[in-house]
Amino acid sequence: MPRYEYRCRQCDTQFELTRPMAESGAPASCPDGHEDTVKLLSTVAVGGGSSSAPAAAAAPAGGGGGGCCGGGCCG
Repeated sequence: MPRYEYRCRQCDTQFELTRPMAESGAPASCPDGHEDTVKLLSTVAVGGGSSSAPAAAAAPAGGGGGGCCGGGCCG
């Protein structure tokens, strides 16, 4: 089940709740019982390992390699 982050507008407490996606928009009370909360936008880490190597360079401009429209197959 996904975790959602919230912030209480009354006491400024930030907290997380684990709930089904179907309930992601449901109201959430802060741990102190206040009802005026907002759901925060969370960042998600995807892919990659824990390597300290720099990220791969971006593909050069001008196409020139695989995929539709990247190699001139459209058109």
